[in-house]
Amino acid sequence: MWKVVWATLLLLATVCAQRGYAKETKGAQKVGHVSVVIVGGTGDLAKKYLWQGFFHLYASQVSSGYSFSFYGGGLLPKDKATPFLFEALKAVVCPRELSVERCALVKEQFLKLAEYRQLKTSEDYQALGKHLTEQLRQEGIVEAGRLFYLSVPAFAYAVIAERINNSCRPTDGAWLRVVLEKPFGHDFSSAQLLSTQLGTSLKDEEMYRIDHYLGKQVVSKILPFRRENSKHLDPIWNRHHIERVEIVLKETLDARGRIPFYDQYGVIRDVIQNHLTEVMTLLTMRLPDNLSDVKEVLRNKLKIFSALQHLDRNCATIGQYQNYNLEVQEELNKTKEYYSLTPTFAGIMVHIDIAQYEKMPIILTSGKMLDERLGYARILFKNDIFCVQSHNSVHCKPKQIVFYFGHGTLQYPAILVSKNLFKPDLMDTEWKEVTEHKDVSVLGMPISDYYVLTPTVQREAYAELILHIFQGRKDSFISTENLLASWGFWTPLLHGLAKTSPRLYPGGEDNGNMLDFKLLGREVTFANEAVVMITQDHMGGSGAESFQVMQGKYRSAEMVSAWPEELIVRLATDLQAAAEKAVREEGRFHLALSGGSSPLALFQRLARHHYSFPWRDTHVWMVDERCVPLTELDSNFRTLHDHLLQHVKMPYFNIHPMPVQMNQRLCVEEDSGALLYERDINQLVNASSFHFVLLGVGYDGHTASLFPGSKLDAHGDSLVALTESPAKPHQRMSLTLRAINQAQKVGVLVMGKSKHELVTQLSRVKDNPNKWPITGIWPTRGRLVWYIDYDALLG
Repeated sequence: MWKVVWATLLLLATVCAQRGYAKETKGAQKVGHVSVVIVGGTGDLAKKYLWQGFFHLYASQVSSGYSFSFYGGGLLPKDKATPFLFEALKAVVCPRELSVERCALVKEQFLKLAEYRQLKTSEDYQALGKHLTEQLRQEGIVEAGRLFYLSVPAFAYAVIAERINNSCRPTDGAWLRVVLEKPFGHDFSSAQLLSTQLGTSLKDEEMYRIDHYLGKQVVSKILPFRRENSKHLDPIWNRHHIERVEIVLKETLDARGRIPFYDQYGVIRDVIQNHLTEVMTLLTMRLPDNLSDVKEVLRNKLKIFSALQHLDRNCATIGQYQNYNLEVQEELNKTKEYYSLTPTFAGIMVHIDIAQYEKMPIILTSGKMLDERLGYARILFKNDIFCVQSHNSVHCKPKQIVFYFGHGTLQYPAILVSKNLFKPDLMDTEWKEVTEHKDVSVLGMPISDYYVLTPTVQREAYAELILHIFQGRKDSFISTENLLASWGFWTPLLHGLAKTSPRLYPGGEDNGNMLDFKLLGREVTFANEAVVMITQDHMGGSGAESFQVMQGKYRSAEMVSAWPEELIVRLATDLQAAAEKAVREEGRFHLALSGGSSPLALFQRLARHHYSFPWRDTHVWMVDERCVPLTELDSNFRTLHDHLLQHVKMPYFNIHPMPVQMNQRLCVEEDSGALLYERDINQLVNASSFHFVLLGVGYDGHTASLFPGSKLDAHGDSLVALTESPAKPHQRMSLTLRAINQAQKVGVLVMGKSKHELVTQLSRVKDNPNKWPITGIWPTRGRLVWYIDYDALLG
């Protein structure tokens, strides 16, 4: 019973004799006894990192008046698991600063303080709680806190948290800290659900979601480095001086042994959504006034998340090493016909929609089975010097700052600043400048071309974070808001890539340039063509892929049909041709656009590829609008703004949203919003005839916000009307059939297999606008063109 007290007193006597009386702990944290429980204490993570980290914590803190007890918990009975636990405990290594004699003593006492406990049922947790309380009572020691580290699959978190809450809470005045390992969910919905479940048992301040990358010394130095060198960095930390930011994590290992986990998650969920995204926020967030102010750091991170531009599958390239599918078949017992689409490589381009970083690409890339193990973040600056002769001069080389996480040619963590940029300042003794170098290159430049800073003493990331948990520091952990903001950003891309076939690559040096990718506007594509290694048998394809763009007739009007990407390319080309013709002949182009999801791909195509589009001479009008504030996500104008308008240079007075909100109310007839919009059309559009109107069509045959059974004849000669939708929000504002049919060209965009039945039905019905409003679209003097993709046309 007295082993905790005697072990502590014996070690304290030795320490005091060697180093004098113990220091007081920082802050107001109560000194006393700490119980540490690793749930999953005999697992791989615990063996490799956690016990080592807690041993370092014990060695550093026991001389400060704390006593400890350590428990490895697991599902196995005690007699079977205890040998595995002590095998891991005996393998721990002492910190470098300990003498040989003290190391032996500390390690001996650490082993005496550890034991295994089976933690399988609610009763097991009840027994553990009683044991912890009884130990404190019998030994007469004050409790400082209890630390539970959940090194288990995420599906077990909620149940274990409930058991800890019910049975293992500490005595009054002591703290409880529960550490959670990633993954924290699979997407936004699952992360939100997990957060809600955990919130019923634990307070937010009791949860420590760990991302071990935030414990890496170079990563934790990013904000201090920016602050210490602000006089150099503030003038150049922006889009005018930075060419791009690269955040890279390369691995040489495959996923063998982790397939049951990895095949559900893939490279983006495994390392990009968390590790690399956290580094990105540290590099781009506004520097807080106080670096240790956890709330201010979080607020500034969340501002970055809110400014990140939407990602779709055109923003990413994905790959899969060639043997991965065989490993999946073996470890998951799949048949040879099974084909996994899980990516093991990804290259992604991100943009931040704030003036400081506008149009500055941020590249996040990671992969397995690559040529080397390496992690870094590089800020590559624009070099404004043109070298006529001395191309090897330091001033002719890239200007860059590299946060080098480790491994690779350098083999140690470092911050490197190219000598043609500035000499960094050193503000603390925990870092030092390296002046003697081996003959190595880092990212294409000799090490001698850099100023190199490295930690005075290298520390392992988990050991650093375990110390922070013990100290109650939350600045190195993921808050609920941070977590959900990250998943909110990444989930649309993950869903967009779910059915995309990754490029196969052989692995290692044999990859050559197969995974190199290039940036084209806002799109990312592989730089080189690859041999297609996936057959149609694997992918369930058909011969229809051979179709290109087809022209024909549909409902007695022109029709253009193609696969979705080719169809959008054709529609964007037709739009630009119409715009150029109108500007050439009349000096301006009047374009009316409808809402819905179909035109999103078109908007993105126009923004990313049609740089010569005459936007300055284009007026954009709305075909229809929901009666909601224009800033809300349900607003058609908000969608148009987010996916097109904010990405092109257009005079703001050429943009004409529908006035659905007037006098602080929505779509009230007495406010005459529809009449106001009609008056603007009459004044600005020649003969009230738009050059191009783009429509969609709903499953019920509605177009614009003209719905079946709404007595369209009642609109008479009006160009704009308030209408009613059967779906919420019910109130709408819409161009009328008269306004649409006065246009010089009307395009109807129909996409997706879900529209095939509608397309078939419309091909058979007669014109009946009250039942099928789309059948009332017949331009009086213009052209009607249907743009229908093969999925909608052929099913």
